[in-house]
Amino acid sequence: METTRLKGLYKTEIKKKMVDKYGYKNVHQIPKLEKIVINCVTKDAVSNGKVVESIVADLAAISGQKPVIARAKNSIATFKLREGQALGAAVTLRGTRMYEFLDRLISFSLPRVKDFRGLNPKAFDGKGNYSLGIKEQIMFPEINYDKIDKIRGMGISFVTTANTNEEGRDLLTMFGMPFKDK
Repeated sequence: METTRLKGLYKTEIKKKMVDKYGYKNVHQIPKLEKIVINCVTKDAVSNGKVVESIVADLAAISGQKPVIARAKNSIATFKLREGQALGAAVTLRGTRMYEFLDRLISFSLPRVKDFRGLNPKAFDGKGNYSLGIKEQIMFPEINYDKIDKIRGMGISFVTTANTNEEGRDLLTMFGMPFKDK
């Protein structure tokens, strides 16, 4: 089976560096990237059902995998929202696709962002997982600028097996995530 560049990097270098820094006694204690979740939900979907189709197409192009449609759990009359109504989409990446997406994000997409000075190092959740908000989907080279109907943002969550924010930050930094200096 063919491995990606970052998966090979994790197996050969990152694992060893993490053991040297934190002194893990068991290989299962070494933090690893478990999954990446990309989601996009918009209020425009309430008034226009076609919006969800374009979100699904964008997420499929970015991730290389079919997204799951996110639906409303409850009806809220104030927001003109009905139970079961499509609001957006999400996709969960694991394994080879996850590493390929991370590689493309770090190598191509983030450097294309205008005035990019690094990612916020404080967006960890206390358990070593990192969340990142993106304002425009056009930063991804897979999105054709002429075919988008509206510029939308999305959230990307990196779920790790790390126990602390410091371990999670070190893991993602070793993968090449460009965090700002504190």
